[in-house]
Amino acid sequence: MKILIADDDQISRMITKAAVEQSGHDCIVAVDGDSAWQLFQEHSPEAVVTDLMMPGLNGLDLCRAIRAAGKDRYTYVILVTSHGSRKDVLAGMEAGADDYVTKPLDPFSLHIRLLAAQRITSLHADLARYRSALTEQARTDPLTKVHNRLKLSEDLGELHDGSHGYCLAMVDVDNFKSYNDIYGHQAGDAALVAIADTLASQVRATDAVYRFGGEEFLLLLREQSAATADLVMERVRSAVHDLTIEHSGDPDGVLTISAGIAASPGGHPAGTEHLLREADLALYAAKAAGRNRVAMADSFHAE
Repeated sequence: MKILIADDDQISRMITKAAVEQSGHDCIVAVDGDSAWQLFQEHSPEAVVTDLMMPGLNGLDLCRAIRAAGKDRYTYVILVTSHGSRKDVLAGMEAGADDYVTKPLDPFSLHIRLLAAQRITSLHADLARYRSALTEQARTDPLTKVHNRLKLSEDLGELHDGSHGYCLAMVDVDNFKSYNDIYGHQAGDAALVAIADTLASQVRATDAVYRFGGEEFLLLLREQSAATADLVMERVRSAVHDLTIEHSGDPDGVLTISAGIAASPGGHPAGTEHLLREADLALYAAKAAGRNRVAMADSFHAE
């Protein structure tokens, strides 16, 4: 572990540092509470061994600051007291400390507490990874592995200020019901996965692809004008066509997509619900015009 030692007494620092290093851990040393807080922010140590009484931030203040920081990684705090009074120990625990040792420091006692610290911080790290994985899973379509509508709602919510232009492109797989009828739902699922992968591969890392429902996808194209979004979606449409997924029930003989685009120019925010309706209407127009094409919402069409 990386351990921060905070103590204004040089001899105590040396004893604590030696005990920590003997236990096989790396040390960062601070001579007072203020420098300890600065080093904590810079290095994010797994554990802190801090004296109770120090210039600047005392041990209790340092504990409170660490807990208030709310970092993803849990920091195990061991408070060092001069006499281990119940009042000091209780104050330390209430301030956010996990354990305490008394001066003069017993290296064995510190070693035992660092073993506990290692177990606790490892457990918290595992829990943080699980939470992150669950958060990602809740926002990912299980079949296609692109984003789902929950993630779409969150991302659209971040665009409410209208300071940057963006486009929404509604995409639908043409004649997909007949594809499922002819080839079966397993083949239909495989086709959706291939199309989703193609959509994701044809846009920038700053853009996003969402499964909107069934055979519908939505693309969020950040900082794109109507004209540039049209170019992007023509490239996407062509890439899907080039997959040459056989479809005997389609006039083209392969699976194709249609897309409708709505644009929100920066500085003139349009509600996301309105843009979604505009993109859906444009998609309907693309379908009505013969499918396998891209249409632009008239009310947002670039001059």
